[in-house]
Amino acid sequence: MSATQNGAVRPAAISAEGWGWRHSGRAQAAIQGLDLRIEPGERVLLLGPSGAGKSTLLHALAGVLGDEEDDSDETGSLLIDGVAPREQRGRAGLMQQDPETQVVLSRVGDDVAFGAENLAVPREEIWARVHEALDDVGLRTAAGGGLALDHPTAALSGGQKQRLALAGILAMRPGLILLDEPTANLDPAGVLEVRDAVGRCLDKTGATLVVVEHRVSVWKDLVDRIVVLQPGSTAVHGSAGGTSATGGVLLDGPPDQVLSEARTMLMSAGVWVPGYVPATRERRNETHAAPLLLAAQDLAVSREKPRRKRFKTIPPVPVQTGISAQVRAGQALTITGPNGAGKSTFALTLAGLLAPVDGKVSAAVDLSQGAGIDPYRWKAEQLISRIGTVFQEPEHQFVTGNVLDELMFGPKHLGHGEERVDELLERLRLTHLVDANPYTLSGGEKRRLSVATVLAAHPKVLVLDEPTFGQDANTWAELASFLSELLDAGTAVVSVTHDQEFSTVLGGTELRLGPVHQGEATRQAAGAA
Repeated sequence: MSATQNGAVRPAAISAEGWGWRHSGRAQAAIQGLDLRIEPGERVLLLGPSGAGKSTLLHALAGVLGDEEDDSDETGSLLIDGVAPREQRGRAGLMQQDPETQVVLSRVGDDVAFGAENLAVPREEIWARVHEALDDVGLRTAAGGGLALDHPTAALSGGQKQRLALAGILAMRPGLILLDEPTANLDPAGVLEVRDAVGRCLDKTGATLVVVEHRVSVWKDLVDRIVVLQPGSTAVHGSAGGTSATGGVLLDGPPDQVLSEARTMLMSAGVWVPGYVPATRERRNETHAAPLLLAAQDLAVSREKPRRKRFKTIPPVPVQTGISAQVRAGQALTITGPNGAGKSTFALTLAGLLAPVDGKVSAAVDLSQGAGIDPYRWKAEQLISRIGTVFQEPEHQFVTGNVLDELMFGPKHLGHGEERVDELLERLRLTHLVDANPYTLSGGEKRRLSVATVLAAHPKVLVLDEPTFGQDANTWAELASFLSELLDAGTAVVSVTHDQEFSTVLGGTELRLGPVHQGEATRQAAGAA
């Protein structure tokens, strides 16, 4: 069933009656008892605490849920235009939480064209759509990197990959657009670009929209309706809109009405309502005379490797040059800057996972403890017990089949005690998931697990890439407070983030990287929280 009719997009209708889904290997359903109706062309913001089943619902609507789950269980019915989503794949376009998983081809233009090609769109129309979609998400502008169609997708930053995934969906012109945290890893300017791009697409096509985003203020003026899901199996009846809401729906109504009449309830459920920042533990011990652990001097960084051409070795092209920074015990270093500026690349180089193109990273004696001055030359067990790194994509860190084994993996291999595991499970709200497969967790749960697995190894330096991605307000506050405690206990915390509230909680120093290929990084001090 095509998403277009007579050359125009045909907006989709969604209906759920008592619908629920239990993932393979999970005792509890991710979502159950959902009764919901979304009319063609409606724009819906889907909210709820981390783990309420928001991503599960979006995957089901895209027709991709359960393909690799042998003993998963579905109850009730979920339909698009009266037909099961699996029977009409392509009717919906899904942007997942991790855009890395959606990059298919090696060149930007080809990747954007991929979905439209699979829908048998005429070739001449495909490339017009590709150009338009890339313009809409800002990837062809100077601020977005000015990317050519043959630009390699492997060279994109996480934020650029997020925009690329969105461009591929827009080029498909689906009747239902599903967005799962579409702006979570973007800089403030990129957030507005992506939101406005979605708005332009909806205005042109009239497609139905369901967007999951913890930050309500970004989307509330673009949507017609807010639907709040609740975790667990107990239904709460009633809605801010005055219509009885049953099953997995906690609240349902116009944005302003929901936000004004149920503000306190939403905050208690962990929803990021406009103007709300949850209380966190205050720093107690910050000192500027703390011991030096790591230092970067005149660093040039790149994810590329040297290439051989005939008899010459061609060095990588650096994404940033001239970076100098210090990491001290018990202090926070926050790395900020626009998407594509090389923040993650610098963090990975500082953590000893990438070799510098130029300059050097040096470990002090307090950190190296006999392993040598260069972290890049340390053995794996030496590295993880000294510098713990949480990647932007949590799945890249998982190595076992359940949450408990994942947490115990590091301590067991390092010969450490496992006394911290129970504390981490409780503090990061993972206790009820000990038997779950890490890959079936929600995006926020995966992020908290990836942080916990690194902390279990007791590193002196913690390097976090977008640590608050996918967190509701309650889990955000718990994570920020926990990291504040670690700082006061002497752990150094390095964070790549666009989250200004999080930076304020941790305090310390800000290292701001400028746009790609525009000279040295600049540093500015940020006051302690």
